[in-house]
Amino acid sequence: MYQALLAPFIDFAFMQRALAGSLLLSLASCPVGVFLMVRRMSLTGDAMAHGILPGAAAGFLLFGLQIVPMTIGGLIAGMVVALGSGAVARFTVQKEDASMAAFYLISLAVGVLIVSLRGSSVDLMHVLFGTVLALNDAALTLIGLISVVTLVALAIFWRALVAECMDPLFLRSVSKLGTPVHFIFLALVVLNLVGGFQALGTLLSVGLMMLPAAAARFWTVRVEPMCLLATAIGMSSCVSGLLLSYHFSLPSGPAIILSAGVVYLASILIGSRGVLSTRNRPSRHRTA
Repeated sequence: MYQALLAPFIDFAFMQRALAGSLLLSLASCPVGVFLMVRRMSLTGDAMAHGILPGAAAGFLLFGLQIVPMTIGGLIAGMVVALGSGAVARFTVQKEDASMAAFYLISLAVGVLIVSLRGSSVDLMHVLFGTVLALNDAALTLIGLISVVTLVALAIFWRALVAECMDPLFLRSVSKLGTPVHFIFLALVVLNLVGGFQALGTLLSVGLMMLPAAAARFWTVRVEPMCLLATAIGMSSCVSGLLLSYHFSLPSGPAIILSAGVVYLASILIGSRGVLSTRNRPSRHRTA
């Protein structure tokens, strides 16, 4: 048992850094994923994950695989996509899903083009899929700062975020926080995707954000316990994914996301709001 579960994290520093980074990501990104799901913006996270690619690719083009330039570039690009698509949705006839899709497609194409100008296919794979086992102290510091900022922001704007999820029109009618909170939330999504980009790449970072949240939805309907459960699922997926990666020589990022996917599929079946429980639940309607 020790060799299977504990030894990889005790004996190897790269496994310790990978575990620390992925747990910090789960702590911040999983609650953000819950709010994305409750707001019916799940695919927005995927679109914005692609939105950070041009900025990260520009940092790579100018400075190589260095964390600070790629992070700053990804953050700027993500904010441009988030604010641009949000502004188009707010001030034009186009809905937010359509504007987000347009920005995301443009960003993905530009990002792949920029990486291809200088890098090899290996560099492109690194940018798209990340290297959680290669996290250094700078990356861990960045992920930790993003986690702290996210948790503080969620604590401050919690009630406004919940209110906007349930009835955004009501929030705007009784408070001036409606529109600012919407953009603050989009900024939190971008921040966590930038943090996830360091470990899981632009394509998989949204997986750790959305799959635990989607799984938690099959167990509870309240936002608070849903956030806690999603975080627990995300953390356990990180641990199991890293162990699978170590013992079976699997890519670490996909192993983490697939571990979360297994929990999601199990939740569909056996969750308190899953298929089996719903079918076995007695009907509330009385027969005459």
